Amino acid sequence: MEIWHNPKCSKSRAAKAALDEAGIAYVERRYLDDAPTVAELTEILGRLGLEPWDITRTGEAEAKELGLAGWTRTDADRARWIDALANHPKLIQRPIVITGDGNAVVARNEETLRSLT
Repeated sequence: MEIWHNPKCSKSRAAKAALDEAGIAYVERRYLDDAPTVAELTEILGRLGLEPWDITRTGEAEAKELGLAGWTRTDADRARWIDALANHPKLIQRPIVITGDGNAVVARNEETLRSLT
C-alpha cells in the first residue's frame, strides 16, 4: 500500500493515522517533494476511475494563477490537466491511497479509507 501524503493536510494526516492504528504497512510518498510523473498520474487516474479535473484542487492559488476555472473538461483537454498536476503537485487532491491489488481512492474520510482494508 502507498499513500500520497501531505503532512500539512489534516485529511492526509488522519488517513495516515488510521492506517497506523489498523497496523497496515504502507509506503509514504510526500508527493509535494516527490511529484508524480504524467505516466504515474495517468495510471492512478485509471485506478481511481476519475478524470484529472476530479482530483484537482481548484481553490488553490496556483489553480487560479493557471486559470483552471476556464479550462474545458473534455478528452481533448485531459493531457493538459494531467500536465498541470505533474507540474503543480499542490493541486492534487489528497490523500491518495493505492493498494497492491490495483485499487486506489482519494481517502478524504474514514469510510473511503476502510473500503480498501
